[in-house]
Amino acid sequence: MIVFVSGGARSGKSDVAEQCVKRLSAEKPRYYIATASVYDGEMADRVARHQASRGAQWQTLEAPLAIDRAVAQVTDGHGALLDCLTLWASQVLYASDLSEEAGMALLASTLRDARVRGVSLVVVSNDINEDLLTDNAETWRYVAFLQRLHVQLAAEADSVLEVVAGRAVEWKMAKEPQ
Repeated sequence: MIVFVSGGARSGKSDVAEQCVKRLSAEKPRYYIATASVYDGEMADRVARHQASRGAQWQTLEAPLAIDRAVAQVTDGHGALLDCLTLWASQVLYASDLSEEAGMALLASTLRDARVRGVSLVVVSNDINEDLLTDNAETWRYVAFLQRLHVQLAAEADSVLEVVAGRAVEWKMAKEPQ
């Protein structure tokens, strides 16, 4: 099962996504695939708070870029939360030698691997199209790339949720197994 959880900044996406992983994977440990890089004390404090709130049932895998290798570490049949695609997209564009096409291919292969191995993968990303954007070509390049990733992920996902004020709206519903 692949679930895509999107929404605005601080909308409650991560809480909704964590609940999804808990529902989809009664098995422990659960995995948290972190795409953020810690660059300062404020970010380190934020990461520590999130880890403490999740508890010991979550194993953190740090993957600012190598999401495929992180998902490969998830035990078959278990659940994982990839948080977040927004930061991962910025790593692809600005902190790697990957082209946009290679980033798209890496996401696709990661999703395929999760599906083949029965990993319940919940992917979080910000919907930044609702924000006012600057008149900057590089910002528009980033937004366009992120939206291409969103379209790809939504097409592959079994379920697509948008979170507004902590409430999930399901735009694509998972089909019941036959």
